[in-house]
Amino acid sequence: MSTREARADVAGHVVVIGGGIAGLAAAHRLLDRGARVTVLEASDRVGGKLLPGEIAGVRVDLGAESMLARRPEAVALAREVGLADRLQPPATAAASIWTRGALRPMPKGHVMGVPGTAAALSGVLSDEGLRRIERDARLPRTEVGDDVAVGEYVAARLGREVVDRLVEPLLGGVYAGDAYRISMRSAVPQLFQAARTHDSLTEAVREIQAKAASAPQPGPVFMGIEGGVGRLPLAVAESVRARGGEILLKSPADGLLRTPGGWEVLTEGHVLAADAVVVAAPAPEAARLLRTASPEAAAELRTVEYASMALVTLAYRRADLALPEGSGFLVPPVDGRTIKASTFASQKWGWIADEDPDVVVLRTSVGRYGETEVLGREDADLVAVSRHDLREATGLDAAPMGTRVTRWTDGLPQYPVGHHARVARIRERVAGVTGLAVCGAAYDGVGIPACIASAYAAVDRLGGDLRAVHELTANPVQSLHGGAGE
Repeated sequence: MSTREARADVAGHVVVIGGGIAGLAAAHRLLDRGARVTVLEASDRVGGKLLPGEIAGVRVDLGAESMLARRPEAVALAREVGLADRLQPPATAAASIWTRGALRPMPKGHVMGVPGTAAALSGVLSDEGLRRIERDARLPRTEVGDDVAVGEYVAARLGREVVDRLVEPLLGGVYAGDAYRISMRSAVPQLFQAARTHDSLTEAVREIQAKAASAPQPGPVFMGIEGGVGRLPLAVAESVRARGGEILLKSPADGLLRTPGGWEVLTEGHVLAADAVVVAAPAPEAARLLRTASPEAAAELRTVEYASMALVTLAYRRADLALPEGSGFLVPPVDGRTIKASTFASQKWGWIADEDPDVVVLRTSVGRYGETEVLGREDADLVAVSRHDLREATGLDAAPMGTRVTRWTDGLPQYPVGHHARVARIRERVAGVTGLAVCGAAYDGVGIPACIASAYAAVDRLGGDLRAVHELTANPVQSLHGGAGE
């Protein structure tokens, strides 16, 4: 195969709809492949859920704060756009779980909360819960079929306490969802594959652990960026512009029409002619745009549900508080608390502590799938409930010197049972339309590397190379929890 064929070059003008990290990554790759690129972003900024900000004079992330480093896409893109010397692993990976009235060390020896042995969860579960795990080896095989809900399957094998006290808060930190609805095939694919070939779930987990131990991966599991992960889309956008790409802000795509020679994209009363289009918008917007070009794909996209959440960022004078060690803690919903996690950002990220040693930054997250009442509260109320739960968990009673509430309405797509089949149907329908591709968090994983991988697959598909699309559809990118408060 020639270099040109391997690169799946794309000719002509490509319009990318959406300026989040997926759309920007698609634009960056399209420029590599020889296309002329225009990015349309409806809001007044790029980056989507990656948002840099500051509090009390300290730079922080107001959206996602870390990226999985065991996948190559995000770290590699950061290096390509000049952020190599800004990459930093967490200063500490030791997190806790606030459960049964106390902060307890996050257990090791599990796969997204599913243990290989009962002993791995000692201290987090009750004695009864530990005994229930041990029954797994004696239970008859539980078929997972084409897909199954993580919580449903794990509860049947190991008991509900494992799900409620550990699996739920870990998955909730990634999807803000309900473990009893979330697809195991899409959200924890390695566990799904192992469960298909083992009678015992704990045996399946031990095999996953043994394989990982036999081929350890070097380097940190997660990575951040000095100044915040929110710097990544800004650097990608700068690179896109420097190489001739056009990024139009406050330019929503109002319509998408197929023409004999390509596409017409309507925006703000103007028409852009394009040879191809990448739709990197959230599912509802993608459904609206594709209703004529691919009505079947649009119908599938309309079924994608989203969860909303809010991040509460608080700054304290260092002299006013003493926090427990570690990066923060997760909170099981079963305990009835309002916050679902807290990150001790100044302890997790060395660059935050270095910005101002006299300031300590904390984050809490509020809101899960189906929770509408709490997110309807005023900002001051969300700060108050966050301070209340922090006081209960850590004893922190000082008044913050600064607060910020960042709301992410419909920010996280949900991956229910059958999500993989829905994605396959969407891609099949889109594949039947020349010069069209889709990408983003609604398809193959919600983490930063997953969104970038989705973007790269979309570009390859426009160049006629379907290998990456097939690989992602068959094997979605697992979005791991990046520590408390991710």
